[in-house]
Amino acid sequence: MFDCSEKPLSRRGLLGAAALTGLAGAGVSTQLAYAAPGSTGDTLVVLSLHGGFDGLSALAPIGDPDYYRARPTIGVPKAQVIAGDGSFGLHPALAPLRPLWTSGKLAGVHAVGQPNPTRSHFAAMEAMEHAAPGTSMRTGWLGRMLGATGASGPLGGVSIGAARPDRLFTGPAPSVSMASIDKFTLAGDSGTRPRAAALRAMYADAPQLLAGPARAADRALTATAGVRATPYTPANGAVYPGTELGTALRAVARLIKAKVGLATAAVDCGDWDMHEGLGQAVEGQRMYDNLTDLALALAAFAADLGPDGLKSVTLLTISEFGRRVQENGSRGADHGHGNAMLLLGGGVKGGRVYAKWPGLASDALVDGDLAATTDYRSVIGEILQKRCGIGSLTDVFPDVRPSTFGLVSAR
Repeated sequence: MFDCSEKPLSRRGLLGAAALTGLAGAGVSTQLAYAAPGSTGDTLVVLSLHGGFDGLSALAPIGDPDYYRARPTIGVPKAQVIAGDGSFGLHPALAPLRPLWTSGKLAGVHAVGQPNPTRSHFAAMEAMEHAAPGTSMRTGWLGRMLGATGASGPLGGVSIGAARPDRLFTGPAPSVSMASIDKFTLAGDSGTRPRAAALRAMYADAPQLLAGPARAADRALTATAGVRATPYTPANGAVYPGTELGTALRAVARLIKAKVGLATAAVDCGDWDMHEGLGQAVEGQRMYDNLTDLALALAAFAADLGPDGLKSVTLLTISEFGRRVQENGSRGADHGHGNAMLLLGGGVKGGRVYAKWPGLASDALVDGDLAATTDYRSVIGEILQKRCGIGSLTDVFPDVRPSTFGLVSAR
């Protein structure tokens, strides 16, 4: 850790301390432009299921006989799904989410994907977070979304957790990244070593070009300190699992209820790359246990917010690609293409799976993969327009039209 106890503080030294320690596990961009408190749009929570989420397990196409031909071992039996419509069924490990499904707060969208598929994790993740193929844009789509909201507050855009999807926020309207709310402090700051106050004083009258990072850090630190000052207890009996995802979603709920002007939050949840041991739909198998953890965290998040709080929140899942239709010899599935998304929120028209289903017959597949008949950006685009107050999608998703599924109700 950077130590300046043997020499006087300087502007460069103090910012160096912040940079080297990452604000004690956090990052602050050089410019902050966030949605203002009192925004009329939903808080959009983006949950990245990195590794290649298997939508064919989570939302099993039980009405397609080719599903069971391709997956004789790992296919989810019809008798085990917990909800559905005869065409699709929820994996039994998602049981904690069943009340949200039956109450119309949870939905699925199937056969979604990227326009230029690749089986490379890194290339697919970068393309998914950039979300503007064929253009000169090099920003992240959440960064562009924040810019489109006319942002102003210090905690409007936040990525939370140990693994932070920073590329989503790249651009002139960036975000705050933090491991947790309680650890978002300037390293070494204390009553005897008031680094935050020194940082503030040093840049009080400096030109904006020089002072921008320091002022951004100060605003974010001050806003977070206000949240941290009040001990947090989840409401409505919500119990978050003791996982990284549970901890991150608890922090998101805390920021939402603190009314700090949170326009969007990004959370990363990995370990979905199941080439082997994806397993059957029973406890102790990798997919079953991962989905259980996911469902418990999402159910706690919804319970914590309560029906009234959930009215102004939309959570969606994305993943860089799906898994191959055919199971392999290790009871897993290799990298694929078409996938499924989950939508959770008060404005979601839930209790069903939306899809332009292409089928899983061999002549309907794309190189052995589920065809993506819906661009994932069009799903997000419908939510942005109907729930987040975004008009034209041009500045967020160039040349993309919102989906016409009717996934959510307009605010």
